Amino acid sequence: MIVIGAALLKPESWNYLVIYGAIALLWVCILQVPIRKLGGLLGTELIFLSLVALPLGWERASFLLLRSLICLIAMNSFLLTLPPHSLGIALKSLPIPAPLKENLILAAQYLEILLLEVTQMQRSAQLRGLNGTAGWLRYASASMIGALYLRTLDRAERVYAAMVARGYNGQLPIDSPLKPKERFILLITGVTATCLTLSSYFTVI
Repeated sequence: MIVIGAALLKPESWNYLVIYGAIALLWVCILQVPIRKLGGLLGTELIFLSLVALPLGWERASFLLLRSLICLIAMNSFLLTLPPHSLGIALKSLPIPAPLKENLILAAQYLEILLLEVTQMQRSAQLRGLNGTAGWLRYASASMIGALYLRTLDRAERVYAAMVARGYNGQLPIDSPLKPKERFILLITGVTATCLTLSSYFTVI
């Protein structure tokens, strides 16, 4: 819900974006996310986003990149602390329209694939003597960013084809009903995200 709310913020709503950023950092602290893994994954993803956002102009691109960074921090925090496919199962319980839910589930699956590919490429870079975050980012941006994109896209397509072959029609076969406490937390989170996002459209800057 936090990711959806931040993604729907009105452009140039910096004050509300800062609030979402604080919430995302709070999630990192609560979930005790490995900072080195999170930093390496975010660095690679931001390189992807920069290639798309920078042609839009620096002023607009800066907001888009920061908003994307906050969304990625929140999403990756769960990806790095949950067992495989748990995020997709959890997303199935969200009380949102089916098309949006399916897109979120597939996006989560793609991020899991990207995480695995980045981890494998980091190990490969270490074997080549590129130790440390700075060395890895230079390695990724200089020679491997295209290969990483093609590998993740190819693997995502193969995973989706396998899902369809097994009868996937937009519905995961595993039910994960919410407990009363979880429903309450989801309600509070949804109301908070809705209020913040709607306020960004009605606030006069």
